[in-house]
Amino acid sequence: MSNKSCLQTGCLVGLLIIAGAAWWTFKALPRLRMENRTEYAVTPTQIQSIRDVGQWEFLSINDEEIVDTVREGFFTDDYLVRIYYGTLRLGIDMSRLSDSAFIFRGDTLVLSLPEVGLLDSSFIDEARTRVFHESGRWTAADRERLYEKARRQMLAHSLSTQNKTIARDNADAQVRQMLRAMGFKNVEIAFYPK
Repeated sequence: MSNKSCLQTGCLVGLLIIAGAAWWTFKALPRLRMENRTEYAVTPTQIQSIRDVGQWEFLSINDEEIVDTVREGFFTDDYLVRIYYGTLRLGIDMSRLSDSAFIFRGDTLVLSLPEVGLLDSSFIDEARTRVFHESGRWTAADRERLYEKARRQMLAHSLSTQNKTIARDNADAQVRQMLRAMGFKNVEIAFYPK
């Protein structure tokens, strides 16, 4: 046998061995146990983009309150009746979320949010306040007491359980939608009391 034919036979045997090994590996792949080690995490950039949303409003309530006060006099009584307008905004300040608010359970992102609350305590629009009736002399302190009474009435009427539930449901839906748009398929929202 010549060197050339030995070389050809050796190459052919080598190619057959390589082809056989490749075929066996290809056939054996489905039987090999592959472990999926996917780790889920929220990146600092994603956390910051969520914080950058800032105050996220989920329900806006326009309110109008008529408030009055009477000062009894010897001959006549003095009256002050004013109409106050305000817009109460319920939402969450996302800028206050901590890193620990983002937790993974398997492939599910669990985001812990504070309960929905009043975003701004200065909700009365003083420029729209109207005097409905005024008789007698009233001081700035009298008007301030009337303002505070209107503020308390607006809070009592607008921060009802029903309005809070609507705002919370809106928060759940909108935050879940944002997280899904960021690429998180499985999302769970948990609210904790303020």
